[in-house]
Amino acid sequence: MEKTIFDKGVAGRSAESIKNFLPSSLQSLLRQHPLDLPQVTELELTRHYSLLAQENVGIDTIPYPLGSCTMKFNPRVLEKAAALPDFQTIHPLAPAHLAQGNLELLHTFTLFLSELLGMDGGTFSPYAGAQGEFVGLHLIKMFHASHGEIRDEILIPNAAHGTNPASASLLGYKIITLSTTSEGDVNLEEIKKVLSPRTAGLMLTNPNTLGLFSPSILEISCLIHAAGGLLYYDGANLNPLMGLVKVGEMGFDVLHLNLHKSFATPHGGGGPGAGPVFCKKALIPFLPPPQIEKINDTYHWKNKQNQPRPSPFQGNFGIILRAYLYTLLLGKAGLQRSALAATLNANYLKGALSTLFEAPYKAHCLHEFILSMNRFKKENITALDLAKRLIDLGIHPPTMYFPRIVEEAFLIEPTESETKATLDSIISAFQTLASEGETHPEKIKNAPHTTKIQRPDEVKAVKDLKVTA
Repeated sequence: MEKTIFDKGVAGRSAESIKNFLPSSLQSLLRQHPLDLPQVTELELTRHYSLLAQENVGIDTIPYPLGSCTMKFNPRVLEKAAALPDFQTIHPLAPAHLAQGNLELLHTFTLFLSELLGMDGGTFSPYAGAQGEFVGLHLIKMFHASHGEIRDEILIPNAAHGTNPASASLLGYKIITLSTTSEGDVNLEEIKKVLSPRTAGLMLTNPNTLGLFSPSILEISCLIHAAGGLLYYDGANLNPLMGLVKVGEMGFDVLHLNLHKSFATPHGGGGPGAGPVFCKKALIPFLPPPQIEKINDTYHWKNKQNQPRPSPFQGNFGIILRAYLYTLLLGKAGLQRSALAATLNANYLKGALSTLFEAPYKAHCLHEFILSMNRFKKENITALDLAKRLIDLGIHPPTMYFPRIVEEAFLIEPTESETKATLDSIISAFQTLASEGETHPEKIKNAPHTTKIQRPDEVKAVKDLKVTA
């Protein structure tokens, strides 16, 4: 097993140097008993973690077509701007008159996104997309309660993101699952059958997790609203629509955004995150505090103490800042070009890869598409085997086995960040998979061959986690 930094330690070695720079008057503040830290030199410490970092794969090192998660490139200028001292050092409890720049940014960005989305207002409080779902559904629940209605059912397609039913369940809703048609759209006839006075709403993303835009979205909207329900938009798949289609004009009443997916903020590692929620006018009274209002040329906190808060302060400001700067960098026209490029890249890949592996849904996709990797089912080659072999070929595997309605699924999203040359390298890797499946199946089954760790017991890894430090 790989040695941890503790295993590499030798008694008496140390990387600490701060005590050598402390004046004598502060020496008494030092710990009297040493911490249990690795006994290594600063150089050993640096080399250890630098080598570990080199073993990582990600968007900075190789193509990362992770479907449904939009692993686009984060411009480095955003990181530099977000690190400016005036943004980094202001205290979250600073009074409004000392935080006018921050408040103006949040207020301006709220107006921009409301216009972009076709909504009337929003909040940046939620720390992540799933928390945004919880807040958005909470708005729906409070809206119905304010009208004296008890509506306890949420309709969710069977191809939805897994957080959708989880969030609805946390709020006590009963989940009514809708099937997907052979064309990849939500089943309209099922919606008509299950609508009732108990229907609180429908959770939907459009384009859906198959990468397909619903041609019946306006009819769906009319059905839900006629029954007294509301439409919730899962903003995970907004990337191909930005600046082209307004979510509100499709009939949605409330939505959350994943800023890491559509607005180029860091993604992965459990954070940092931001899942702002936007809504139509009727739901604004139920938004969590605090809100920001502009009076003359001054920005103020507008607190509503009777509403629960999903997070302290005003959400993850550093992430919101990066997303705001991204919109300034691109502008509305740039967001439109980004959306169109994401769609072009996905269809270019789909056209090429569907000649090698089955594409269950034939229509043009938007930002992502589904392949069924069961071509070599008779040879007992699984999607997991093919994903492991992709690593050897310099491509991060796409999302696997999701949505579950497609056998041996690959969900592939190249994003707008990649060049045609990179897309061609992805196509070449899949051509290698197809060829090796015919001629060298064992090479695929035993992959990966180039990584330090080949085939860990993934179930055991989850239950008995060992982390190299």
